Amino acid sequence: MFDSVQTAAHDENRQGEAFRPFGSDPNGYRKKFYIESYGCAMNFADSEIVASILHDNGFGATPNYEEADLVLLNTCSIREKAEQTVRNRLHLFRQAKRNRPGMLIGVLGCMAERLKAKFLEQERLVDMVVGPDAYRTLPGLIEEAGTGQKAVNVLLSRDETYADISPVRLGSNGITAFVSIMRGCNNMCSFCVVPFTRGRERSRDAVSIVRECMDLYNRGFREVTLLGQNVDSYYWTSEEFPEQTGMQQTEPVTFAKLLEQVALIAPSLRVRFSTSHPKDITDEVLYTMAKYENICKSIHLPVQSGSTRILQLMNRTYTREWYKAKIDRILEIIPGCGLSSDIIAGFCTETEEDHRDTLSLMEYARYDLSYMYFYSERPGTLAARRYKDDIPEEVKKRRLDEIVRLQRRLSAESNAREVGKTFKVLIEQNSKKSTNDWSGRTSQSKVVVFSKAGTDHRPGDYVTVRIKDCTGGTLLGEII
Repeated sequence: MFDSVQTAAHDENRQGEAFRPFGSDPNGYRKKFYIESYGCAMNFADSEIVASILHDNGFGATPNYEEADLVLLNTCSIREKAEQTVRNRLHLFRQAKRNRPGMLIGVLGCMAERLKAKFLEQERLVDMVVGPDAYRTLPGLIEEAGTGQKAVNVLLSRDETYADISPVRLGSNGITAFVSIMRGCNNMCSFCVVPFTRGRERSRDAVSIVRECMDLYNRGFREVTLLGQNVDSYYWTSEEFPEQTGMQQTEPVTFAKLLEQVALIAPSLRVRFSTSHPKDITDEVLYTMAKYENICKSIHLPVQSGSTRILQLMNRTYTREWYKAKIDRILEIIPGCGLSSDIIAGFCTETEEDHRDTLSLMEYARYDLSYMYFYSERPGTLAARRYKDDIPEEVKKRRLDEIVRLQRRLSAESNAREVGKTFKVLIEQNSKKSTNDWSGRTSQSKVVVFSKAGTDHRPGDYVTVRIKDCTGGTLLGEII
């Protein structure tokens, strides 16, 4: 859908990462698998489900695709360039297969349905194609592909949530983890392919979510991020609740109630969530966030455009003024709440006035960071069927550049406002630039780097940090 630029020190849209599983020994398994993931946090969480299924069927992870018996790419359809990136990787894997003839290559995720014929038959790059609701069938598909047959399952499900599968934490620092609470999406934003690649929205049962978060805490994890395409529309009912939920039987579980139950597991378990649709985030959620110190004061609230006319074409179901009022309400209930967004430049028929509306709304919201893209048509979307992609690419790129430059200024200003303040920071890992420094985040999701000198702290500890300086994307501090 888009080509992207982003300014974020903590990148939730990691591209092309391959991971070791947390706490596993690949030498203890008969065969080895390698998995590479692209796109959003949901895809990375799905890869952890896939790893669990493969572990149960005798496969251990390896960070080296050349020694793998099974190579998998978990794909994303959001950006146009993603398809070519995946194709380039598949060609590389096919070369490795020449030296390892028994190797199987598979494509998972959002590209699976749309490109199955091209990857399987036309270009013959893969042995199997598996959609996001078909991961339970992987063992049978692997067996089928091993006989030389092309194995495919891209059927979408109305009820699959993988609630009973305990994910293998891939590439984990042992401190932070993703927990999927729902799958699919019922919003038909005209630019978005997700409803067609991930199916209808369905909520995972609250019991299994609370149980998974509790298990993570007991294993030493100190932060969970609850994931969904639209977490605020989470809704689940059942007559069976364990005592730890504190709910009455048959009481429906909204997102606010789920958020509270996870927060109640322990005061030292931080809780984050992503992503929120502006039309669905409620005062109940905001008051719950304000009530519990361990629910992080940060909301990712994609606006996409600052123009009411363009928002209507996008089928976003809110106006510019409505969105501004939502920002006001968030900051009224949660003063100082961190805000981030998604922004698309150059959507169909966008004028210079529409573009200026986006810039002015960014100024109004003063986002801490944004994920910024220029629009490119994705096959199968409502926009592809209804509208002409009529903005020249050079215009899209120029508008995107203006959006990026503005966001860099807003991010720098946002960080500068924190200098001199103190924050409670969860130590997550070593700084990427120096093993002499720790890295963590504030409740508002801002990355903080600070020295280890003279301390005996370790990942998972909470420390109080005074901010001494900053860059455009990172706060620089010292433990006090």
